Amino acid sequence: MKTNQASIDFLDSHRLPKDFILLENVIIDRGSKYSVSGGKVLNREEIKAFLTKLKTPKKYAKATHHSWAARLSRDGKIWETKQDDGETGAGAVILRIMQKQNYVNSIVVVTRWFGGTHLGTDRYKHVQDATKLILEKSG
Repeated sequence: MKTNQASIDFLDSHRLPKDFILLENVIIDRGSKYSVSGGKVLNREEIKAFLTKLKTPKKYAKATHHSWAARLSRDGKIWETKQDDGETGAGAVILRIMQKQNYVNSIVVVTRWFGGTHLGTDRYKHVQDATKLILEKSG
């Protein structure tokens, strides 16, 4: 017996408009520096390619953390993935903002260079602010 599958219309969703966007030194706090990047991705291979491109310059290869999240729309479903890269909980912060603002087929990466002083819970606010900044600037 065949079942009818309803197609889901994601017309109200948002996408980052370019393949690669980079905003450098968006937050500096107690020696730690944050940059944020984002772009269009459609599958796992494009996520890997985006991360490789970001980490190619020596400056970014030496960063302490590259926390990221991605949301993909495929076959009427949303696929989500995230990575903290040692910054516990940072990927979830990025993903939650992308969910709230309904971004799909996009990746956001918050890069941090540790400045020697632990930031405590302020680091979550910085990840949140950096994520919101790239979505606002590119939307």
